[in-house]
Amino acid sequence: MAFLDIFPFTRGHLLVIPKRHGARLTDIPFEDQMTLIRTLDELCRRAERLSPDYNLALNAGAKAGQIVFHVHFHIIPRYGEANPFRASTRPKLEEGDARTLVSELSTP
Repeated sequence: MAFLDIFPFTRGHLLVIPKRHGARLTDIPFEDQMTLIRTLDELCRRAERLSPDYNLALNAGAKAGQIVFHVHFHIIPRYGEANPFRASTRPKLEEGDARTLVSELSTP
């Protein structure tokens, strides 16, 4: 599954998660890992519609910055801005912006 981050680092920040619960990638069965990777591939290609540059991130464990303990990847489009990861506050995604992004990221 994939959805927009409600407090995005940048415009189009996506979260990609498996349906099956696991705190870490290694907690889910291999078949689910492969499905997750295929989904990541598809969503990275869609994110390239917004920007050819992006970060793909996975935080595994509290000391690595994981705060939601269900495995999830971040796809964070980059637009040449300063390091967005240092921002102390992130703006909430507005519904109108979310609708526009969903339209831009949906398959034709």
